Amino acid sequence: MSSPRPRPTALPRRTLLAAGAATLLTTAVAVRPAVAAPSAATALTWYDATAEAIAAAGAATQITNSRTWAVAWLAAARATRAVPAGAGHGTFRRAALSGAVHRALVTLLPGRAEQLDATLRQTLAALPGGPARERGLSEGRRQADLLLAERQGDGLDPASVDAPYRVKPAAPGVWQPTPPAYAPAAQYGNRLATPFLLPTQSRFRLGPPPALDSRRYAEDLAEVRAYGAVGSTVRTARQTETATFWLGSSLTLYTRPLRVALARSGEDVAGQARLVALFHTALVDTQIATSDTKYAYERWRPVTALRTGALDPDPAWTPLHTTPAHPDYPSGHNTYAGAAETVLTALTGPRTAPFELTSPTAPGVTRTYTAWRQLSADNIDARVFSGIHTRSADEAGLVLGTRVARHTLRNAGPLLAAR
Repeated sequence: MSSPRPRPTALPRRTLLAAGAATLLTTAVAVRPAVAAPSAATALTWYDATAEAIAAAGAATQITNSRTWAVAWLAAARATRAVPAGAGHGTFRRAALSGAVHRALVTLLPGRAEQLDATLRQTLAALPGGPARERGLSEGRRQADLLLAERQGDGLDPASVDAPYRVKPAAPGVWQPTPPAYAPAAQYGNRLATPFLLPTQSRFRLGPPPALDSRRYAEDLAEVRAYGAVGSTVRTARQTETATFWLGSSLTLYTRPLRVALARSGEDVAGQARLVALFHTALVDTQIATSDTKYAYERWRPVTALRTGALDPDPAWTPLHTTPAHPDYPSGHNTYAGAAETVLTALTGPRTAPFELTSPTAPGVTRTYTAWRQLSADNIDARVFSGIHTRSADEAGLVLGTRVARHTLRNAGPLLAAR
């Protein structure tokens, strides 16, 4: 059989984005020129402090860390929305953002309190003393405390996220633990967690994956067999690099692009807080929706299908990278990419000046991007070239992430309203 070539990555969600672009921009926040706001330093300082604290003391589960981002910055967004009469707008909002993010992070990541306290002293020292600063700080802390109480018991702690899952008996198409570790299923509990905005975890559940006897499924499997094998003779060096570059945590890989968007947004403190808050609340809900669809269909991974399935089984077939311990459909990396692209496009525009991106799983490699959709395109290819997802699972993931993010943006008003 001749080696298949990767299919084009033009996706249905492009149509969705084109149809909804005007709505997204008017219901969330208008795109402003990419001119640095005078108060940008405060938001960027706390953005870096959040990233550093989570990297140093965060949870082992990605969605738990996404929750930490979302809680801290949603509290900041609420605290900065309204300025009391007589208070200096800039000072109040910068102090409110500082107070909100600091209070949320020291509560959720107490092991980083010393470093976070130092950042708070630094940011407050840069502000004029007086009532505006004190009232802003107090409001930030108040909103953080209210949100922490609101999200108590939301099912996004590591133990709840990785709730036990009972594996179904082996059968064609049914997920089974994968080599080499044959580890228990992960992220099953995500589907039971409380979303930020989704009315139900299954609100955007996708339709079923391609049938096992369909042409699409045969094409999917043939592509992964050829391009995703550890010893592939058709995968190019660039394709291998793509797979390795995008192998790690999506949360980690998208920290830099979001920071670029934040720095170039031209928004004031309230707008900057809103951008980060909507990005991460959308991503929490997307990860919940992802697990809902994954465990609704329980589709086996390519390594299981290629070793034991009816289409030219090869018991020795091995993927380039180790397969994660949860079902194939849809790809979580690509639901994340779809949601991230949607939020960044709606709030900052589809393109940006070139920026460089590195990856902890590809030391020494730097890639340059100029549009958010380029990150999504690479994510689709990467999971096929890694041998751990079918292209159908990847493309479906972008559609799901787009739908959840659109819902977040359209319903952001009540979420952002101060309590």
